[in-house]
Amino acid sequence: MLDLKYNHQQVEAEKYDFWLSKDLFKSGDETKEPYCIVIPPPNVTGKLHLGHAWNTTLQDILIRYKKLKGYDVLWLPGMDHAGIATQAKIDQKLKEQGIKPRAMKREDWLKIAWEWKKEYTENIHLQWKKMGLSLDYSKERFTLDQGLSSAVNKVFIDLYNQGLIYRGERIINWDPEAMTALSNEEVIYKDVEGAFYHLKYYLEDKSTYLEIATTRPETLFGDTAVAVNPQDKRYQHLIGKKVVLPIVNKLIPIIEDEHADMEFGTGVVKITPAHDPNDFEVGNRHNLERIKVINPDGTMNENALIYNGLDRFDCRKKLMEDLTNQDLVVKVEKRNHSVGHSERTNAMVEPYLSKQWFVKMRPLADKVLDNQKDNDTKVNFVPKRFEKIMNHWMTITHDWCISRQLWWGHRIPAWYKGEEVYVGLEEPKGEGWQQDEDVLDTWFSSALWPFSTLGWPENNDLINRYYPNNVLVTAYDIIPFWVNRMTFQGLHFLNKRPFKDCLIHGLIRDKDGRKMSKSLGNGVDPIDVIEKYGTDALRLFITTNSALGQDLRYDEEKVKSSWNFINKLWNASRFTLMNIQNENETNDKIKLADEWIISKLNKTIISVQKNMEKYEFGLVGSELNEFIWNDFCDWYIEISKSNTSDKKVLITVLKDILKMLHPFIPFVTEEIYQALPNKKYSSIMLEPYPEYQKDVINKTAEENMEKIMTSIKKVRTAILENKIPRNASYIYDMQNVDAKYQTDFQTIVRHLIVLDNKNLPSEGTSIEKVNISTLIGNFDIFYHVDKTEEINNLNKSIENIKKSIEKRKKLLSNQNYLKKAPVNIVDIDRKKLKQDEEILTKLESNYFDLTFDLKK
Repeated sequence: MLDLKYNHQQVEAEKYDFWLSKDLFKSGDETKEPYCIVIPPPNVTGKLHLGHAWNTTLQDILIRYKKLKGYDVLWLPGMDHAGIATQAKIDQKLKEQGIKPRAMKREDWLKIAWEWKKEYTENIHLQWKKMGLSLDYSKERFTLDQGLSSAVNKVFIDLYNQGLIYRGERIINWDPEAMTALSNEEVIYKDVEGAFYHLKYYLEDKSTYLEIATTRPETLFGDTAVAVNPQDKRYQHLIGKKVVLPIVNKLIPIIEDEHADMEFGTGVVKITPAHDPNDFEVGNRHNLERIKVINPDGTMNENALIYNGLDRFDCRKKLMEDLTNQDLVVKVEKRNHSVGHSERTNAMVEPYLSKQWFVKMRPLADKVLDNQKDNDTKVNFVPKRFEKIMNHWMTITHDWCISRQLWWGHRIPAWYKGEEVYVGLEEPKGEGWQQDEDVLDTWFSSALWPFSTLGWPENNDLINRYYPNNVLVTAYDIIPFWVNRMTFQGLHFLNKRPFKDCLIHGLIRDKDGRKMSKSLGNGVDPIDVIEKYGTDALRLFITTNSALGQDLRYDEEKVKSSWNFINKLWNASRFTLMNIQNENETNDKIKLADEWIISKLNKTIISVQKNMEKYEFGLVGSELNEFIWNDFCDWYIEISKSNTSDKKVLITVLKDILKMLHPFIPFVTEEIYQALPNKKYSSIMLEPYPEYQKDVINKTAEENMEKIMTSIKKVRTAILENKIPRNASYIYDMQNVDAKYQTDFQTIVRHLIVLDNKNLPSEGTSIEKVNISTLIGNFDIFYHVDKTEEINNLNKSIENIKKSIEKRKKLLSNQNYLKKAPVNIVDIDRKKLKQDEEILTKLESNYFDLTFDLKK
């Protein structure tokens, strides 16, 4: 038997260990149709946040639902090594201990990193347990484990041999804090306060100067030309001449190039091939020298002359002072700029000339775009509008910089000896070969996740059975980073999409719609929520309170409402269990309510299933809430308290409710299921999902029950409005009731309208009668009224309203008040006076009627 009160902590305490002990999360039943989801691997850097809770709960709902539907479900768990993020965390920890990370041997640092991984893996496992996630731990993977490393190496080597990976010197995004290259997708653009610095570049003969505007004057040491547009008549006579590079005092040429925009600024631009991607291309076209002036850590190098060793921003300040003193500054225009920042360290990104490894994206991206035109083979986005994000990024994509100057990651399988380069699994024979020190971008291994986790490149049974995956669940902000890359790698290496559907959810924001952050202090720890309200309440809230693809606003009151719903289910279940000894026990006294609830149940089953298949969990939540709270608890349970319903129906409906709710709130549904009599299985997870039965849909029963519910609501409202006491009596006719349900109606009405219909009062002066016309007929309610008490109450009301009128009249007759008070306030007082006078008239009329009746 269930406890008297619902205690979420007690209910959720032992369930996960019970499920694990029964191997209920394991896949592999080949007699069933397969269904597979691979978890978006969390980084081994931190703890669960609300976004993780939302993402994983959506997956768990699908897995539990499909298991109940009879599928062989595989939810494959795993974690990501998260190169930059994890290395930054480990380095920070070492620095706090007084250890310089880069002064360590690589092997010693990696030992510490693997210890870190072990610790955080355990933390993540505990968090998954807390959330009730039905993961098949027997197939768990890590992006740096041996199997996935083999897959990564094969992909790198194959793409290299196919000419789709190359090594080259290009301008890349450089993180001067982490001291590593970044891909375009790892750069977050933010508006920062900056300026256009207008500088004088004098011609060689000092006759005049060209005015050049730049946002980064500290890079002028790397200038190797200035450019004008070949169509710009203002400067055509200067093409081929030279200018003096300020401070450096060397001559650089004036060149013509389309890159110079005649409409922007002065139409003259400085060309710094080693520190700007557009200038790099101009430099290639004109065979210009590439001069680096900034070090990897963001300080200036020897090419910056006397500014060598200064931080890039300190250099800018000192340089501008010197340029001003030399009268080489025209003006400084303050303005905001959109500047790239590292997603991981928040450092301002430096465009940097560096030799890196790249993936040639155009052929791979075009294959994705072509595949998305085929409805049979494409990745189906839910909602569909998010497909535009994939297509947009695949259309504008640049070659992907995949090398990272880190220790934590997959070491690039390339060896060098002088100018020779060898790419392969093993070091080539002969002496003098050195392996590349860099590792691959984290997303390179994550892009293989849907198939590398299933044992690829081995052609094994898991790949054949579970690839493509059925669905990927992720937030919309990760589509360019991950979804796109999984798609082109899956198509390229397996010639199949990585997953059939891509379910997109939004981001969790605070109640006011703001992004959650430490600076705003509006973050919410899901563990705190779980402690207070339980995992089930949190899961129910985050999965049923937003539309597909929309952001979710965290609202504790709504979490509390979810808890209240579970508590309502608990109480209804407890009542059911207390009132049945055997589910085969039947009662033939009444049929209408049973026919009605079974009909409503089956309509709910079919609608819920349709919306589950469409991932419309918000609609499912609304449908289940309406049926369970309103139809089952407020009506059917109340009717059954009169001992006039079929106990077998009561338990049948409860069972089906538990099975439909189980994917959302697994802990409490398991607890209630375990208390059911004659249960067939050891766990609710082994139950079949409720099946829709068309033959029990009973339109007549629904219509008649709707009549009685609407009528009872109307009668209850009239009882409240007329302040009818509980000892009132009533009679009614049922001219609108089907003959088949006459007896049922009488019993239900008698039970649900809590009035005395046995002893009608005799006619007398103190008896009131209220007539209510309803869908099932006319109700006449009779009750005694103490008119003396009513008159006293009216007197008090009349006295109070008169005082209010007198006070407001006095205020409005005060000329000083009328002159000084705002016009709108005076108008409000006048309106209130008029309202009070109207109320007084009604009260005095009621008083007259009552006293007249008494005199009679």
